Amino acid sequence: MALITWTADQYGTGVGFADSEHQTLFGLLNKLYDEATGGAARATIGASLDALIAYVVDHFAHEEREMLAKGFGGYDRHKAEHEAMVGICADLQKKFHAGQAEVTEEVGQLVKGWLDSHIPTFDMSYSDTLK
Repeated sequence: MALITWTADQYGTGVGFADSEHQTLFGLLNKLYDEATGGAARATIGASLDALIAYVVDHFAHEEREMLAKGFGGYDRHKAEHEAMVGICADLQKKFHAGQAEVTEEVGQLVKGWLDSHIPTFDMSYSDTLK
């Protein structure tokens, strides 16, 4: 069952690349969540974790390039949010691959909660500038 479902009403920014990338991100997160909560092999979960984090890093970099190119005033605060999430992800990734952490229901809920807050608050604020 999907952890998070993209809808234009809840997550749509009206910025084509961002909405498309968010939908892909949600799909990768749902895949990881289903594997982790469904008892998939650790190697499978690890590969999905790595794929999700790599995509998140690329997506954040894309958003940041667009914000800078269009002179978005909230860039510094937005970038700080991204850096904090990348730090959390990198820590989990390192610990997972060292056998010191698992991808759990709680991890999925933490990421979902961050997205539920970040997209409507931070990403919606760049909508007019990046359209």
